[in-house]
Amino acid sequence: MARTTIGIVLNGVTGRMGYRQHLVRSLLALREQGGLPLPDGTRLWPEPVLVGRSETKLREIADRHGLTEWTTDLAAALARPDVQIYFDAQVTAQREKALKLAIEAGKHIYTEKPTAEDLNGAVELARLADAAGIKHGVVQDKLFLPGLRKLDRLVKGGFFGRILSVRGEFGYWVFEGDWQEAQRPSWNYRAADGGGITVDMFPHWHYVLEQIFGRVASVSAHVTTHIPQRWDEAGERYDATADDAAYGIFEIERPGQDGRIVAQINSSWSVRVYRDELVEFQVDGTEGSAVAGLRNCRIQHRASTPKPVWNPDLPATEDFRSQWQVVPDNAEFDNGFKAQWELFLRHVVLDEPYSWDLWAGARGVQLAELGLTSAREGRRVEIPELRTEGESA
Repeated sequence: MARTTIGIVLNGVTGRMGYRQHLVRSLLALREQGGLPLPDGTRLWPEPVLVGRSETKLREIADRHGLTEWTTDLAAALARPDVQIYFDAQVTAQREKALKLAIEAGKHIYTEKPTAEDLNGAVELARLADAAGIKHGVVQDKLFLPGLRKLDRLVKGGFFGRILSVRGEFGYWVFEGDWQEAQRPSWNYRAADGGGITVDMFPHWHYVLEQIFGRVASVSAHVTTHIPQRWDEAGERYDATADDAAYGIFEIERPGQDGRIVAQINSSWSVRVYRDELVEFQVDGTEGSAVAGLRNCRIQHRASTPKPVWNPDLPATEDFRSQWQVVPDNAEFDNGFKAQWELFLRHVVLDEPYSWDLWAGARGVQLAELGLTSAREGRRVEIPELRTEGESA
Protein backbone atom coordinates (compact mmCIF):
# COMPACT_ATOMS: atom_id res chain seq x y z
CA MET A 1 0.00 0.00 0.00
CA ALA A 2 1.36 3.44 -0.97
CA ARG A 3 2.57 5.60 1.89
CA THR A 4 2.99 9.38 2.20
CA THR A 5 5.36 10.66 4.88
CA ILE A 6 4.71 13.81 6.88
CA GLY A 7 7.48 15.22 9.09
CA ILE A 8 6.46 16.46 12.55
CA VAL A 9 8.70 18.31 15.00
CA LEU A 10 7.74 17.34 18.54
CA ASN A 11 9.08 19.85 21.06
CA GLY A 12 8.76 18.96 24.73
CA VAL A 13 8.55 15.22 24.14
CA THR A 14 10.66 14.50 27.25
CA GLY A 15 7.76 15.72 29.41
CA ARG A 16 5.01 13.43 30.66
CA MET A 17 2.21 14.66 28.38
CA GLY A 18 4.35 15.12 25.28
CA TYR A 19 5.80 11.65 25.62
CA ARG A 20 2.88 9.50 26.78
CA GLN A 21 -0.09 11.03 25.03
CA HIS A 22 1.30 12.69 21.92
CA LEU A 23 4.26 10.54 20.94
CA VAL A 24 3.43 7.05 22.22
CA ARG A 25 -0.37 6.94 22.29
CA SER A 26 -0.95 9.13 19.24
CA LEU A 27 1.77 9.27 16.56
CA LEU A 28 3.50 5.98 17.32
CA ALA A 29 0.10 4.34 17.71
CA LEU A 30 -0.76 5.62 14.21
CA ARG A 31 2.43 4.04 12.88
CA GLU A 32 1.60 0.76 14.61
CA GLN A 33 -1.70 0.62 12.72
CA GLY A 34 0.08 1.24 9.43
CA GLY A 35 -0.48 4.99 9.20
CA LEU A 36 -3.56 7.16 8.79
CA PRO A 37 -5.83 5.93 5.95
CA LEU A 38 -6.60 8.58 3.31
CA PRO A 39 -9.51 8.61 0.83
CA ASP A 40 -7.29 7.76 -2.17
CA GLY A 41 -6.22 4.49 -0.54
CA THR A 42 -2.79 5.71 0.58
CA ARG A 43 -1.67 5.97 4.19
CA LEU A 44 -0.18 9.00 5.89
CA TRP A 45 2.95 8.07 7.84
CA PRO A 46 4.00 10.46 10.66
CA GLU A 47 7.77 10.84 10.92
CA PRO A 48 8.64 12.42 14.31
CA VAL A 49 11.64 14.68 14.86
CA LEU A 50 12.16 14.84 18.63
CA VAL A 51 13.25 18.16 20.14
CA GLY A 52 14.15 18.96 23.74
CA ARG A 53 16.86 20.33 25.99
CA SER A 54 18.39 17.03 27.18
CA GLU A 55 20.44 14.99 24.72
CA THR A 56 20.42 12.06 27.13
CA LYS A 57 16.63 11.94 27.45
CA LEU A 58 16.06 12.42 23.72
CA ARG A 59 18.51 9.66 22.80
CA GLU A 60 16.93 7.32 25.34
CA ILE A 61 13.41 7.92 23.97
CA ALA A 62 14.56 7.56 20.37
CA ASP A 63 16.40 4.29 21.09
CA ARG A 64 13.43 2.92 23.03
CA HIS A 65 11.08 3.38 20.07
CA GLY A 66 13.43 2.84 17.15
CA LEU A 67 13.45 6.50 16.11
CA THR A 68 16.49 8.16 14.56
CA GLU A 69 15.64 11.87 14.30
CA TRP A 70 16.23 14.02 17.38
CA THR A 71 18.00 17.27 18.21
CA THR A 72 18.36 19.97 20.86
CA ASP A 73 18.48 22.62 18.10
CA LEU A 74 14.93 23.81 17.42
CA ALA A 75 15.99 26.21 14.65
CA ALA A 76 17.73 23.39 12.79
CA ALA A 77 14.66 21.17 13.11
CA LEU A 78 12.38 23.91 11.77
CA ALA A 79 14.74 24.51 8.83
CA ARG A 80 14.28 20.97 7.57
CA PRO A 81 12.33 20.87 4.27
CA ASP A 82 10.92 17.41 5.11
CA VAL A 83 9.07 18.81 8.17
CA GLN A 84 5.56 20.18 7.66
CA ILE A 85 4.18 20.41 11.22
CA TYR A 86 5.50 21.84 14.48
CA PHE A 87 4.01 20.54 17.75
CA ASP A 88 4.65 22.14 21.15
CA ALA A 89 4.27 20.48 24.56
CA GLN A 90 6.80 22.58 26.45
CA VAL A 91 6.19 24.48 29.67
CA THR A 92 3.88 27.42 29.03
CA ALA A 93 6.60 30.05 29.52
CA GLN A 94 8.58 28.69 26.55
CA ARG A 95 5.69 28.11 24.15
CA GLU A 96 4.95 31.50 22.59
CA LYS A 97 8.52 32.13 21.42
CA ALA A 98 8.81 28.67 19.89
CA LEU A 99 5.45 28.93 18.12
CA LYS A 100 6.51 32.25 16.56
CA LEU A 101 9.69 30.63 15.23
CA ALA A 102 7.65 27.82 13.71
CA ILE A 103 5.21 30.26 12.10
CA GLU A 104 8.12 32.23 10.64
CA ALA A 105 9.48 28.96 9.25
CA GLY A 106 6.15 28.35 7.49
CA LYS A 107 5.24 25.22 9.44
CA HIS A 108 1.70 24.24 10.33
CA ILE A 109 1.10 24.58 14.07
CA TYR A 110 -0.39 22.11 16.54
CA THR A 111 0.10 22.91 20.21
CA GLU A 112 -0.85 22.17 23.76
CA LYS A 113 -2.57 24.88 25.75
CA PRO A 114 -2.48 27.49 27.08
CA THR A 115 -1.05 28.85 23.85
CA ALA A 116 0.57 31.84 25.60
CA GLU A 117 0.98 33.36 29.04
CA ASP A 118 -1.49 36.20 28.36
CA LEU A 119 -4.28 37.13 25.96
CA ASN A 120 -2.21 39.59 23.93
CA GLY A 121 0.33 36.88 23.19
CA ALA A 122 -2.34 34.32 22.31
CA VAL A 123 -4.13 36.71 19.94
CA GLU A 124 -0.85 37.71 18.29
CA LEU A 125 -0.04 34.06 17.60
CA ALA A 126 -3.44 33.53 15.97
CA ARG A 127 -3.04 36.62 13.79
CA LEU A 128 0.51 35.70 12.77
CA ALA A 129 -0.60 32.20 11.82
CA ASP A 130 -3.52 33.52 9.76
CA ALA A 131 -1.27 36.03 8.02
CA ALA A 132 1.25 33.29 7.22
CA GLY A 133 -1.46 31.19 5.61
CA ILE A 134 -0.62 28.12 7.68
CA LYS A 135 -3.02 25.69 9.34
CA HIS A 136 -3.12 25.75 13.12
CA GLY A 137 -4.72 23.74 15.88
CA VAL A 138 -4.81 23.55 19.67
CA VAL A 139 -5.16 20.37 21.72
CA GLN A 140 -8.66 20.14 23.18
CA ASP A 141 -8.49 16.52 24.24
CA LYS A 142 -11.34 16.40 26.73
CA LEU A 143 -13.86 16.86 23.92
CA PHE A 144 -12.81 13.43 22.68
CA LEU A 145 -13.21 11.58 25.98
CA PRO A 146 -15.92 8.87 25.83
CA GLY A 147 -17.90 10.36 28.73
CA LEU A 148 -18.01 13.85 27.23
CA ARG A 149 -18.75 12.53 23.74
CA LYS A 150 -21.80 10.78 25.21
CA LEU A 151 -22.76 14.00 27.01
CA ASP A 152 -22.41 15.95 23.75
CA ARG A 153 -24.62 13.37 22.06
CA LEU A 154 -27.30 13.90 24.71
CA VAL A 155 -27.17 17.68 24.26
CA LYS A 156 -27.41 17.45 20.47
CA GLY A 157 -30.30 14.99 20.79
CA GLY A 158 -32.32 17.38 22.97
CA PHE A 159 -32.35 15.03 25.96
CA PHE A 160 -32.16 17.82 28.57
CA GLY A 161 -34.89 20.11 27.29
CA ARG A 162 -33.94 23.59 28.49
CA ILE A 163 -30.51 23.27 30.08
CA LEU A 164 -30.38 24.92 33.49
CA SER A 165 -26.97 24.28 34.99
CA VAL A 166 -23.64 22.50 34.76
CA ARG A 167 -21.65 21.47 37.82
CA GLY A 168 -18.10 20.20 37.44
CA GLU A 169 -15.63 18.72 39.91
CA PHE A 170 -12.01 18.16 38.93
CA GLY A 171 -8.91 17.37 40.88
CA TYR A 172 -6.96 15.08 43.15
CA TRP A 173 -4.37 15.29 45.90
CA VAL A 174 -0.94 16.14 44.49
CA PHE A 175 1.60 15.17 47.14
CA GLU A 176 3.80 17.95 48.44
CA GLY A 177 6.97 16.10 47.47
CA ASP A 178 8.54 15.68 50.92
CA TRP A 179 7.48 12.24 52.14
CA GLN A 180 5.94 11.13 48.84
CA GLU A 181 6.98 12.17 45.33
CA ALA A 182 4.68 14.72 43.69
CA GLN A 183 2.71 13.58 40.63
CA ARG A 184 3.13 16.92 38.89
CA PRO A 185 6.31 18.89 38.07
CA SER A 186 7.30 21.67 40.46
CA TRP A 187 6.97 24.43 37.83
CA ASN A 188 3.20 23.95 38.04
CA TYR A 189 3.34 25.68 41.43
CA ARG A 190 5.60 28.62 40.51
CA ALA A 191 3.88 31.65 39.00
CA ALA A 192 7.11 32.88 37.37
CA ASP A 193 7.29 29.65 35.35
CA GLY A 194 3.69 29.89 34.11
CA GLY A 195 2.25 27.62 36.78
CA GLY A 196 -1.17 27.73 38.42
CA ILE A 197 -4.32 25.66 38.12
CA THR A 198 -6.33 28.58 36.71
CA VAL A 199 -4.13 29.06 33.64
CA ASP A 200 -3.92 25.28 33.29
CA MET A 201 -7.57 24.26 33.67
CA PHE A 202 -9.73 27.26 32.72
CA PRO A 203 -8.73 26.89 29.03
CA HIS A 204 -9.96 23.28 29.28
CA TRP A 205 -13.26 24.33 30.81
CA HIS A 206 -13.66 27.01 28.18
CA TYR A 207 -13.61 24.65 25.22
CA VAL A 208 -15.74 22.05 27.00
CA LEU A 209 -18.42 24.63 27.82
CA GLU A 210 -18.17 26.43 24.47
CA GLN A 211 -18.21 23.36 22.25
CA ILE A 212 -20.93 21.42 24.09
CA PHE A 213 -23.20 24.16 25.46
CA GLY A 214 -22.52 27.64 24.06
CA ARG A 215 -20.51 30.84 24.37
CA VAL A 216 -19.00 31.51 27.80
CA ALA A 217 -20.27 35.01 28.56
CA SER A 218 -19.08 35.77 32.10
CA VAL A 219 -16.84 34.49 34.87
CA SER A 220 -16.72 34.88 38.62
CA ALA A 221 -13.81 33.13 40.29
CA HIS A 222 -12.01 32.61 43.55
CA VAL A 223 -8.46 31.23 43.41
CA THR A 224 -6.13 30.30 46.23
CA THR A 225 -2.92 28.48 47.16
CA HIS A 226 -3.95 25.91 49.75
CA ILE A 227 -0.47 24.35 50.08
CA PRO A 228 2.06 27.20 50.48
CA GLN A 229 5.24 25.09 50.47
CA ARG A 230 6.26 22.10 48.37
CA TRP A 231 9.40 20.09 47.54
CA ASP A 232 10.87 19.99 44.04
CA GLU A 233 12.41 17.18 41.98
CA ALA A 234 15.72 17.56 43.82
CA GLY A 235 14.06 17.32 47.22
CA GLU A 236 14.49 21.03 47.93
CA ARG A 237 11.70 22.93 49.65
CA TYR A 238 10.28 25.91 47.76
CA ASP A 239 7.46 28.44 48.11
CA ALA A 240 4.40 27.69 46.01
CA THR A 241 3.62 31.04 44.38
CA ALA A 242 0.92 29.81 41.97
CA ASP A 243 -2.68 28.89 42.79
CA ASP A 244 -3.46 25.23 43.36
CA ALA A 245 -7.26 25.59 43.50
CA ALA A 246 -9.76 27.64 41.49
CA TYR A 247 -13.49 27.87 42.05
CA GLY A 248 -15.36 29.33 39.09
CA ILE A 249 -18.90 30.27 38.13
CA PHE A 250 -19.49 30.76 34.41
CA GLU A 251 -22.55 31.96 32.52
CA ILE A 252 -23.20 30.44 29.11
CA GLU A 253 -25.27 31.81 26.25
CA ARG A 254 -26.84 28.92 24.37
CA PRO A 255 -28.21 29.58 20.86
CA GLY A 256 -31.99 29.29 20.77
CA GLN A 257 -32.40 29.24 24.54
CA ASP A 258 -33.62 32.11 26.69
CA GLY A 259 -31.59 32.84 29.79
CA ARG A 260 -28.02 31.91 30.52
CA ILE A 261 -26.89 28.48 31.68
CA VAL A 262 -25.03 28.61 35.00
CA ALA A 263 -21.87 26.47 35.20
CA GLN A 264 -19.98 25.98 38.44
CA ILE A 265 -16.63 24.18 38.21
CA ASN A 266 -14.21 23.46 41.04
CA SER A 267 -10.58 22.68 40.13
CA SER A 268 -8.09 21.61 42.77
CA TRP A 269 -4.75 19.84 43.24
CA SER A 270 -5.47 19.87 46.97
CA VAL A 271 -8.58 17.68 47.17
CA ARG A 272 -9.05 14.00 47.89
CA VAL A 273 -11.27 12.13 45.45
CA TYR A 274 -14.69 10.86 46.51
CA ARG A 275 -16.40 10.39 43.17
CA ASP A 276 -16.26 7.82 40.38
CA GLU A 277 -13.73 9.65 38.18
CA LEU A 278 -11.14 12.44 38.49
CA VAL A 279 -13.43 14.81 36.61
CA GLU A 280 -17.23 14.73 36.54
CA PHE A 281 -19.85 17.06 35.11
CA GLN A 282 -23.49 17.05 36.15
CA VAL A 283 -25.91 18.69 33.71
CA ASP A 284 -29.49 19.43 34.81
CA GLY A 285 -32.30 20.35 32.46
CA THR A 286 -36.07 20.56 32.52
CA GLU A 287 -36.44 17.12 30.88
CA GLY A 288 -33.52 15.22 32.37
CA SER A 289 -30.09 15.18 33.99
CA ALA A 290 -26.75 13.49 33.28
CA VAL A 291 -23.48 12.88 35.07
CA ALA A 292 -20.49 12.43 32.76
CA GLY A 293 -16.90 11.57 33.58
CA LEU A 294 -13.87 10.59 31.56
CA ARG A 295 -15.44 7.39 30.27
CA ASN A 296 -18.90 6.91 31.70
CA CYS A 297 -22.17 8.81 31.49
CA ARG A 298 -25.37 8.23 33.44
CA ILE A 299 -28.77 9.80 32.95
CA GLN A 300 -32.05 10.30 34.78
CA HIS A 301 -35.06 11.30 32.73
CA ARG A 302 -37.89 13.46 34.01
CA ALA A 303 -40.31 10.50 33.91
CA SER A 304 -38.07 8.35 36.12
CA THR A 305 -36.99 11.06 38.59
CA PRO A 306 -37.76 9.99 42.19
CA LYS A 307 -39.48 12.23 44.71
CA PRO A 308 -37.20 12.39 47.74
CA VAL A 309 -38.33 14.17 50.89
CA TRP A 310 -35.92 15.97 53.19
CA ASN A 311 -36.06 14.44 56.65
CA PRO A 312 -32.90 14.78 58.73
CA ASP A 313 -34.44 12.71 61.55
CA LEU A 314 -34.43 9.45 59.58
CA PRO A 315 -31.62 7.64 57.72
CA ALA A 316 -31.81 7.73 53.93
CA THR A 317 -33.49 4.64 52.53
CA GLU A 318 -33.08 5.33 48.81
CA ASP A 319 -30.05 4.23 46.81
CA PHE A 320 -29.88 7.35 44.68
CA ARG A 321 -27.07 6.10 42.43
CA SER A 322 -29.04 3.02 41.38
CA GLN A 323 -31.82 5.26 40.02
CA TRP A 324 -29.63 6.42 37.13
CA GLN A 325 -29.32 4.68 33.76
CA VAL A 326 -25.97 4.04 32.03
CA VAL A 327 -25.57 5.56 28.56
CA PRO A 328 -24.24 2.88 26.18
CA ASP A 329 -21.07 3.41 24.18
CA ASN A 330 -22.72 2.73 20.78
CA ALA A 331 -19.26 3.21 19.24
CA GLU A 332 -15.59 2.44 19.77
CA PHE A 333 -13.76 5.32 21.41
CA ASP A 334 -10.09 5.73 20.56
CA ASN A 335 -7.56 7.64 22.66
CA GLY A 336 -8.75 11.27 22.70
CA PHE A 337 -5.33 12.74 21.88
CA LYS A 338 -4.91 10.33 18.97
CA ALA A 339 -8.40 11.09 17.66
CA GLN A 340 -7.66 14.83 17.52
CA TRP A 341 -4.24 14.23 15.95
CA GLU A 342 -5.97 12.30 13.18
CA LEU A 343 -8.38 15.17 12.56
CA PHE A 344 -5.58 17.73 12.47
CA LEU A 345 -3.49 15.64 10.07
CA ARG A 346 -6.49 15.29 7.76
CA HIS A 347 -6.99 19.05 8.04
CA VAL A 348 -3.39 19.66 6.94
CA VAL A 349 -3.28 17.08 4.16
CA LEU A 350 -6.88 17.10 2.88
CA ASP A 351 -7.99 20.60 3.94
CA GLU A 352 -10.90 19.12 5.88
CA PRO A 353 -12.73 21.52 8.26
CA TYR A 354 -11.17 22.06 11.67
CA SER A 355 -12.42 24.51 14.32
CA TRP A 356 -10.05 23.96 17.26
CA ASP A 357 -7.52 26.55 16.13
CA LEU A 358 -5.33 29.22 17.76
CA TRP A 359 -8.36 31.50 18.05
CA ALA A 360 -10.09 28.84 20.13
CA GLY A 361 -6.89 28.65 22.18
CA ALA A 362 -6.92 32.44 22.62
CA ARG A 363 -10.46 32.31 23.98
CA GLY A 364 -9.28 29.79 26.57
CA VAL A 365 -6.42 32.07 27.61
CA GLN A 366 -8.89 34.95 27.78
CA LEU A 367 -11.10 33.03 30.20
CA ALA A 368 -8.15 32.22 32.46
CA GLU A 369 -6.95 35.83 32.39
CA LEU A 370 -10.38 37.24 33.20
CA GLY A 371 -10.90 34.55 35.83
CA LEU A 372 -7.77 35.79 37.60
CA THR A 373 -9.03 39.37 37.21
CA SER A 374 -12.33 38.36 38.78
CA ALA A 375 -10.57 36.69 41.70
CA ARG A 376 -8.20 39.62 42.23
CA GLU A 377 -10.93 42.28 42.09
CA GLY A 378 -13.70 40.26 43.73
CA ARG A 379 -16.27 40.78 40.99
CA ARG A 380 -18.09 39.12 38.13
CA VAL A 381 -16.51 39.84 34.73
CA GLU A 382 -18.28 39.86 31.38
CA ILE A 383 -16.27 38.21 28.59
CA PRO A 384 -16.09 40.17 25.32
CA GLU A 385 -16.08 38.26 22.05
CA LEU A 386 -12.78 38.07 20.21
CA ARG A 387 -12.67 39.04 16.56
CA THR A 388 -10.44 37.08 14.22
CA GLU A 389 -9.35 40.35 12.57
CA GLY A 390 -8.47 43.76 14.00
CA GLU A 391 -8.54 44.47 17.71
CA SER A 392 -10.46 42.40 20.22
CA ALA A 393 -14.06 43.43 20.79
